[in-house]
Amino acid sequence: MATLNILYEDPHILVCVKPHGIATQSKSIRYPDMVSLIKNHLAKSSGSRNPGSAEPYLAVIHRLDQPVAGILVFAKTPAAAKDLNKQLQNQGFGKYYRALVANTPSTKEGTLENYMVKDARTNTSRICSAKENGSKIARLHYDTVPVTDWLFTAPAAFHGTELEIHLDTGRHHQIRVQLAHLGTPICGDHKYGKAERGTPALCSYHIDFVHPVSGKEMTYEISPRNFETEC
Repeated sequence: MATLNILYEDPHILVCVKPHGIATQSKSIRYPDMVSLIKNHLAKSSGSRNPGSAEPYLAVIHRLDQPVAGILVFAKTPAAAKDLNKQLQNQGFGKYYRALVANTPSTKEGTLENYMVKDARTNTSRICSAKENGSKIARLHYDTVPVTDWLFTAPAAFHGTELEIHLDTGRHHQIRVQLAHLGTPICGDHKYGKAERGTPALCSYHIDFVHPVSGKEMTYEISPRNFETEC
């Protein structure tokens, strides 16, 4: 059973680190997801684990793909959820990722802007034209950074680089699709790259937002101290 790595909690919000391999939220009851783990934690903390007790309120503010690890923010009240969702829609959330990619981009830094469409049948997304039905704009900024040897384990004979990515939009599998389209697929990503089945070297390592009640600037970042397993 996975254990929760909580970075911050108060009566309004909860910030935690999601391990890779665990879904943010799943319809399956066979495997634990972050929502069920946190609701169990909230019920235990409040002492209301009786069968007849009301289920704790918890709102998913943003998601990470199941294979991807990193920081997630949840709301514990409807008012906090409303405020955080408004920040998310107005780009008030600063969401930063690190990715170990095969090959090296032609420019040290840049902005990727594409139209994407999701195929629900295959649970994949792809680059498309702006005129295609269901297409949505996807935008991110990337910058090359020194390889973080504690965050990712580079494969043998590695000839790629590590990127820091700032998301402007939050499309399905966006980073994985756009980087593969650029010719720099994420290491370990067999769905969009040429890797064998494994874990994509992608991690949501930094997030900042405004506390929905106090108005305080909240900033959290993955470090070896609070993230003991690799992304």
